Amino acid sequence: MANNSNKMNVYIPLEDVASEHCALIIEKGLAQIKGVETHKVELNNRRASIMVEDNEVVAEVVKTIKELGYGVPTVKNTFPVLGMTCASCAGSAESIVKYEPGVIYSSVNFATGNLTVEYLPNMTDASKLQKALQAIGYDLLIEDDTKQQETLESIQEKKFRTLKNKTIGAVILSLPVVIIGMFFMDMPYADPIMWFFSTPVVVWFGKDFFINAWKQAKHRSANMDTLVALSTGIAYIFSVFNMLFANFWHQRGLHAHVYFEAATVVIAFILLGKLLEEKAKGNTSSAIKKLIGLQPKTVMIKEADGNEIQKAIEDVNVGEIIIVKPGEKIAVDGVVVSGTSYVDESMLSGEPVPVLKNENEKVFAGTINQKGSFQFKAMKVGRETMLANIIKMVQDAQGSKAPVQKLVDKIAGIFVPAVMSIAILTFILWFFLGGDNGLAHGLMAAVTVLVIACPCALGLATPTAIMVGVGKGAENGILIKDAESLELAKKVTAIVLDKTGTITEGKPQVTGMLWLNNDDTTKDIFLSIEKQSEHPLAEAVVKNLDGIPTISLSKFDSVTGKGAKADYNNETYYVGNKKLLAENKIVIAEQLQQQADEWAKHSKTVIWFADSKQALSVIAISDKIKETSVQAIKEMQNMGIDIYMLTGDNEATAKAIAQQTGIKNYKAEVLPQHKADFVKQLQQQGKIVAMVGDGINDSTALATADVSIAMGKGSDIAIEVAKMTIISSNLAKIPQAIRLSKQTVATIKQNLFWAFIYNLIGIPVAAGIFYPINGFLLNPMIAGAAMALSSVSVVSNSLRLKWKK
Repeated sequence: MANNSNKMNVYIPLEDVASEHCALIIEKGLAQIKGVETHKVELNNRRASIMVEDNEVVAEVVKTIKELGYGVPTVKNTFPVLGMTCASCAGSAESIVKYEPGVIYSSVNFATGNLTVEYLPNMTDASKLQKALQAIGYDLLIEDDTKQQETLESIQEKKFRTLKNKTIGAVILSLPVVIIGMFFMDMPYADPIMWFFSTPVVVWFGKDFFINAWKQAKHRSANMDTLVALSTGIAYIFSVFNMLFANFWHQRGLHAHVYFEAATVVIAFILLGKLLEEKAKGNTSSAIKKLIGLQPKTVMIKEADGNEIQKAIEDVNVGEIIIVKPGEKIAVDGVVVSGTSYVDESMLSGEPVPVLKNENEKVFAGTINQKGSFQFKAMKVGRETMLANIIKMVQDAQGSKAPVQKLVDKIAGIFVPAVMSIAILTFILWFFLGGDNGLAHGLMAAVTVLVIACPCALGLATPTAIMVGVGKGAENGILIKDAESLELAKKVTAIVLDKTGTITEGKPQVTGMLWLNNDDTTKDIFLSIEKQSEHPLAEAVVKNLDGIPTISLSKFDSVTGKGAKADYNNETYYVGNKKLLAENKIVIAEQLQQQADEWAKHSKTVIWFADSKQALSVIAISDKIKETSVQAIKEMQNMGIDIYMLTGDNEATAKAIAQQTGIKNYKAEVLPQHKADFVKQLQQQGKIVAMVGDGINDSTALATADVSIAMGKGSDIAIEVAKMTIISSNLAKIPQAIRLSKQTVATIKQNLFWAFIYNLIGIPVAAGIFYPINGFLLNPMIAGAAMALSSVSVVSNSLRLKWKK
């Protein structure tokens, strides 16, 4: 990367750029980006070389390339940031990282203490980011996940202990200062005694405020530490001056007041506030700690020779056989190879009833075996397990920012400079309009303004609520991927449900089969076609005809949304819905049609088997409605939400299922690509749409919807695309998720309201607005207590979410 004055030459690695044509498309896209001076796509090197004025343009370039449908290999990571003391620290740490060359995205969440960063690996790495943060007095913890968690916990514990000791020390030394300052001002040597007690508080226990403020000042920024350092520093120096040079005031006929108690108590209160805040913030992240605690540290492995050995969980490999005894936790994801038992999966799915596990059934890390014992084969270990993915998802979601947070961040950015300006203005007004005591009153009013202002309450309002909300969701088997969907879910006015696997069990079974003139000699052809088909209904037929020999077919072809066809002995055979038969002008005998109509009335799915001239058989397949679906749908309708059901099934089946579940709006015979169009239609009518699905065929519709919800037992792609996942696939969790969203958003609003109101009222009162009316001036000590309380009250209000139903 070469520099030319301020310009940077950046190389962006590219993926999927296969030809010169692709390169031209990217060239065109780059030409339209403001701030890109020169650009060239080097096809052979698989990279784009661009000259930009500043790093922010790089993010725009990467976004554009991705939007054009090409890949840019980037590294996404989350690191704990150490040394942050308040919400505006998060802002300055975030902007330092943002300006590092090669960083595409950076976000620091004050509540979790984490930096989420995406960067180009060819331009920067974690250690470079660490150095950049160390330069302004923060630090970055870069280690692998499990170690990182342990190191982080020990660092946090140590930090908490140090803070606790400082707080206790500051409180003990402040007490005599307060008692003398309030009640025994006239006792001999009052001032030197107060000075003696307050110096260690300001100079030792409060030294971090001054050190951090200086680091910030060097980088021309300011945060809460700046406010505390300025206010207590001014009060302390002014008091020392008044004590040593009392005559300076006596000659002017004024009394020399000292304000040691203000300086010490403010530091004591702010330390106490921080201590309570840290403790409460520890509680907001308890959900993650619970999830991490679900994993056992060691496991019993059965070796090929039959010996049993104990292994650390980190050393378990895919394919090894693990022994699970009664009451033990399951360590990794796998498949049962011998034995049966009931397994409690409530910690992942939120469902209280243990699930029976037989051979060939999946088991998941973190779940608890009940009374039986079994052996299973490890399929996913380490970061691959469902539990590890849940932990990662929850961490990412807790670290993401809600849309409302962006506005709050802007306010927090200008908050500290604004408060400093108000404090200076307060001092100037008092100095000129305050009469004899103008200087002393002015200094104290300015100190009180600096003390009472609280950027932290603002900074904590949103992230703490999001943390508790996401954590509570995870505990109830609702995985929320980002703060935005948690904020949006409460606004949902329409929910689109996929039928199979969402409303129904998703385990179709053949319940009837009728052959033309009772001639089933072509059963083997029927089975052979279904064996090659990927349709979920085909699986039901294969199970039903198990044991019949198959034959080899030619020209097998899957007809999307309609069925499949294949040739055998120069004859074409068809399996699928009525549309497929109609398109190929195939005749249906009366007896088969009557049976089909009868089955359709009873919400059964009807499929046909035919040769090129006539239908040979009609088959009924049914899929049970889940026990919880009817109640859940009723509950959502009671919330005033419109429910729509989409299915690829025929009209009669769809109608029957809709009647049984109380759904008024449904659409049958919908092709996968039309599901997304239907979601768009609803959005055009002004509805906020949630899509609930479980299959690969739902993924486009999920990506289109405002809020996307996947069923945890569905396909990985659906879960990947969706912003929320219901682990147990139980529809009753959706109203729960909506209630959780309402409660979280309400908490955020309360927090922001209190944080704003507090500052709007507190600052003018501190400046002495009531003094001309009734002579009231706020004591800096009270201001310090109020400020400490405001942060704690915001975090405590967020914690209330935990106990809400």
